[in-house]
Amino acid sequence: MTDSTEKPALPDRLSINPRSPHYAKEVLEHHIGIRFNGKERTDVEEYCISEGWIKVASPKALDRRGQPLLLKSKGTVEAYYC
Repeated sequence: MTDSTEKPALPDRLSINPRSPHYAKEVLEHHIGIRFNGKERTDVEEYCISEGWIKVASPKALDRRGQPLLLKSKGTVEAYYC
C-alpha cells in the first residue's frame, strides 16, 4: 500500500476536462492552487506553466458542442498543492 501523503509531481500543463489529453486524474485527486500574475485563481480550467497561460470558462458563451467557451489569458502561472 502506498503512502497517502505522497503527491505526484505537478505537470507543466494540466486540464480539469476528462476529454482533454492533458487531464491527469491522479494529480486532480489532490487540491491544487493556481496563482496567476500574483493573484489566487479558483476558476482555472486549464493551465500551462512553460507557455505562461491559463484558460477560464466564459460565463455565457458556448462552443458548438455546448461546452463553455474557454478564454486564454497570458501571464505568470504558478501551480502548487494546497
